[in-house]
Amino acid sequence: MDGPHQNQPLVTAGTPLDEADAAVVLVHGRGATARSIVQMAQQFHHEGVAYLAPQAQRNTWYPNPFTAPVETNEPGRTSGLQAIADAIGDANDANIPTERVVLLGFSQGACLASEFVARNPDRYGGLAALSGGLIGETIDPDDYTGDLEGTPVFFGCSDVDPHIPEERVHESADVFERLHADVTKRLYPGMGHTINQDEADQVSAMIAALV
Repeated sequence: MDGPHQNQPLVTAGTPLDEADAAVVLVHGRGATARSIVQMAQQFHHEGVAYLAPQAQRNTWYPNPFTAPVETNEPGRTSGLQAIADAIGDANDANIPTERVVLLGFSQGACLASEFVARNPDRYGGLAALSGGLIGETIDPDDYTGDLEGTPVFFGCSDVDPHIPEERVHESADVFERLHADVTKRLYPGMGHTINQDEADQVSAMIAALV
């Protein structure tokens, strides 16, 4: 497809892709950059892992809140999902199977990453949705079908996040359980819109399991 996020740079870090045993696709939040989320990922770097971070045009994947009607966030939403698919494709082309690819997103990136995995069920290395949930004004579990075959999925979020309603985290986790993911969900009391050490430890363990 030819959307706003296609032809944007793909930032890479860690072990070179053609030498890596696993890959992590990093999806940055609104107003952030691919380089910034790659820098954040240094705290859970493991040897043998390649990091791939697509960049959103003008640093934003879609213009409105993730709980807005889906059509108001097009074409950015669909173009962002394609950017994730392309990054996974790059890993697959380097002989890293999808089951050894972890998707990690923060905030708007977490919404996009979780939406991608739920709409493209397969056995992934894992999904870490940090301060995010499935996209849409409402969530209909019947819109998501397939089998994630035990893919480890981690949802971490504040219980008072100003951007992510707690209920949407619960609804999203429920959808992933219906898709046969191995779901871990943690709501942190009073935390800001950020990533804490427990979340970083969860992600690090998820990645370490692949190398």
